[in-house]
Amino acid sequence: MSIRDQIIDFRSDTFTKPTQGMRKAMSEAEVGDDVFGEDPTVARLENTIAGLFNRQASLLVPSGTMANLIAMAVHCSRGDEVILERRTHSFSYETGGGAALLGILFQAIDNPEGVLNPEQVNAVIRPKNIHQPISRLVVIENTVNIAGGIIVDIEKIHTFSDLCKENRLKLHMDGARIWHASVATGTSLSDYAARVDTLSCCLSKGLGCPVGSMLVGDADTIEKARWYRKMLGGAMRQAGIIAACGLYALEHHIERLASDHESACRLADGLDSLLGDRFEIQAPETNMVLVHTPANNSPPIIANWKKIGVLALPISDTCIRLVTHMDTPIETVEETLRRIEESC
Repeated sequence: MSIRDQIIDFRSDTFTKPTQGMRKAMSEAEVGDDVFGEDPTVARLENTIAGLFNRQASLLVPSGTMANLIAMAVHCSRGDEVILERRTHSFSYETGGGAALLGILFQAIDNPEGVLNPEQVNAVIRPKNIHQPISRLVVIENTVNIAGGIIVDIEKIHTFSDLCKENRLKLHMDGARIWHASVATGTSLSDYAARVDTLSCCLSKGLGCPVGSMLVGDADTIEKARWYRKMLGGAMRQAGIIAACGLYALEHHIERLASDHESACRLADGLDSLLGDRFEIQAPETNMVLVHTPANNSPPIIANWKKIGVLALPISDTCIRLVTHMDTPIETVEETLRRIEESC
């Protein structure tokens, strides 16, 4: 099919299709019953991820939502409080699972940039008082997807770590797109994981896998997490088919993320040239471009772009998100800009 006839989908990097190499790895995967701990490919993936992040253990789960929910479960008891920025995925896009299933409270803080400051956290940590819940966990997201894929730098993570230790809190990083942060900054995955208690990372965001996320931490924490995974229905049988995708992606799809970042920059520059007199185009740090519009303008723009075969995601009635990924190479970006220019 000619590129001019294709639907170009920037809604999310979860819309990628498995490559032929990944499908081959799936079909050839050695499998066993992972609930009984007998799937060798799952074991290899979990050991590989633990090694990449230089932590004792990791756990394969079906989704990032489950990984974050399990992290809250291992760190919190019922009635405990989790502190996070309002746009953090665990608060905004996981259907209140922490409250509904775990009985925890959320202290959601607003920050104009979408990233918590340690000073903000310090200001809301509750004193020991029988009338109040216990502040137990801080959750940070890296990269922050609803804020435009922005990166939480390593120095800020270290400050959060010190603050949590001083106040006997745990620190969890939702690193669904930590791969992007690592490639963009040159900071190793192990450095990002060194000062947090747990870290989740997603195989289906950016890396091209059809399903799967990982939870990383020390051995005792991950053993407890395995128990919660079973409770939540996330234990799988011949999951080596899924794990094979992850192993393939780790070998072939991490370094190529730099091209997604380059595509996002080109897309942002092009949109700014075409639309910058009417809308604010947020410069990307990784693979996400945000288009900020006047009130109620996002829905008609989305609808018009859909007519020309360009799909994007409305974050609000004043914000549109476009995500570049392995199925939107630079030539599709150029085609997108051509279509938008013609439709203006």
